[in-house]
Amino acid sequence: MKKKSIAILLSAVLGISMMGCSKQAETAVNNGGTSKEPQTTQETVSPKKVELTVWSPSEDQDPQYGAWLNTMCERFAAEHPEWDIAFTYGVCTESDAKKLVPQDIDAAADVFIFSSTGLENLASVNSLAQFGGKYLDAIKANYPKVLVDSLTYEDGGVYGVPMTTNTFFMYYDKSVFTEEDVKSLEAMLAKGKVAIPLTDGFYLSSFYLGAGASFFGVDGTDRSAGINLGDKAVDITHYLVDFVKNPNAVVATPADALAMMREGNVNAYLCGTWQAAQTKEVLGDNFGIAPLPTINLNGTEVQMRPFGSSKAIGVKSTTKYPEVAIELAMYLGGYEGQKLHYETRNYVPCHNELLKDAAIQQDIVVQTDAYTIENIAVPRSNFTEMSYFWGPAESFGTELRDGIITHENAKEKTEAFNASANSSSVK
Repeated sequence: MKKKSIAILLSAVLGISMMGCSKQAETAVNNGGTSKEPQTTQETVSPKKVELTVWSPSEDQDPQYGAWLNTMCERFAAEHPEWDIAFTYGVCTESDAKKLVPQDIDAAADVFIFSSTGLENLASVNSLAQFGGKYLDAIKANYPKVLVDSLTYEDGGVYGVPMTTNTFFMYYDKSVFTEEDVKSLEAMLAKGKVAIPLTDGFYLSSFYLGAGASFFGVDGTDRSAGINLGDKAVDITHYLVDFVKNPNAVVATPADALAMMREGNVNAYLCGTWQAAQTKEVLGDNFGIAPLPTINLNGTEVQMRPFGSSKAIGVKSTTKYPEVAIELAMYLGGYEGQKLHYETRNYVPCHNELLKDAAIQQDIVVQTDAYTIENIAVPRSNFTEMSYFWGPAESFGTELRDGIITHENAKEKTEAFNASANSSSVK
């Protein structure tokens, strides 16, 4: 399928612009020839009229939350007097974008927010503009590789500007665990109750990823590689069989774990940034947060590794104003856009320079998230075949929790799990 490149479109736009602005006058010289000199009279150039439609979740346009999108678009327009921009705003969640945009590309927004996990739905029907040239260089320079990988399609193109992350880590009670304790799951289980949602593949996978599992290759862009739970997958299953038998191990969703923490029945649990505020409220001064711990697998310390993905700003491939749309996308996902998003909605930033800001350096949630994304997270593939994994993972985790998977059948169950995770017949 033919892909449209925003870099090509911009080259044409900028080339026309430069030709239009280089008007010169011919002046006679002594030898009877002519030379070209710039005119001294200044011409008034009217701003170029531009109409852009921009979509975001409703909260980003709500004055109660600072009307982030409207504010940023107004600032962008003020910084670009060469364009007379008329904005039209629409409501579309990140998850809905993968469905709504392909339905009618021409009617879709010029600029919109989407989840990297829906990239294939958008890129496979040529609804997204590919970032190139200086814009691609800026994306690669200013954002963590795992996020850039999450927005890279199998054709090698990058199709969005990262605006925030999606991963997870460990929340814990500092009155129960020390900073040293939370580096090891075994050390934590020796001192308090730890909740892990094994029935959710998003979290279950972190054990297998740590031991070498791969999901569509190293960076998630090799479709032919499929899902491979790895050479140590059976060892991990044996580990988890023992884990669920530990009296300090709790299998619970993040929401249930938080409720149990409130009651004093859980001392640590896995989750992402979306439950940070509630956990702080429950733990108060004892609020602790740390990257995922290691596990002791047959005498070797293995670092648990979570999936990492992103929410991003995209530009539709058929926009009438590619130069303006791409500049706006870079602005919304850039330093200033992420800074205001953090201030208005507590969105965790992922722009490398912004993460160095003194105030943000003091935010332990942001710093833990940034460390995780930069050092241990694995790109969550944007292929639709990734959806085959979740159903089998839920069933596998449930059987672990309920004691159906044992040391005796661990190998058989693990192999069946890996096979079903690569099959569309089980979802």
